[in-house]
Amino acid sequence: MNDLYSGLNVLRAIAAVAVGTTGTGQTGKIIDRKGYIGPVLFDISYGAITATNATLTVTVKEGDVTGTLTSVADADLINTEAAAGIAAGTPRTSNANKLVAKKIAYKGGKRYCQINIKSTVTAATPIAVNAIQQASSQPAS
Repeated sequence: MNDLYSGLNVLRAIAAVAVGTTGTGQTGKIIDRKGYIGPVLFDISYGAITATNATLTVTVKEGDVTGTLTSVADADLINTEAAAGIAAGTPRTSNANKLVAKKIAYKGGKRYCQINIKSTVTAATPIAVNAIQQASSQPAS
């Protein structure tokens, strides 16, 4: 079947949760790219951000084995980590720097990738991240 629904795999990379303690943040699930083609799209949902001085930083990592993931080079990303994050600012505006969805994709050649999100302040900001992959083959029609 040649349709968008059947050809995609959606995984929860970071369950809906508060971003948490300063500098610690949330570590995403490691995504295995075996059996999938193209980039891994990370769909990031940000909730209401109450701290005007909070900066939410996104980092994407990659590796050939799960124990040694390293930061991804900019050339292996679609979008930038800065654009996928949230800069400090006031006022907080819906669809700009709160209550917004952003995306970044990993297009490098490593088998595993992961997304992490950290905050510069202890923040109750809710976040959730899904990883979306395209299957290398689709079910027969």
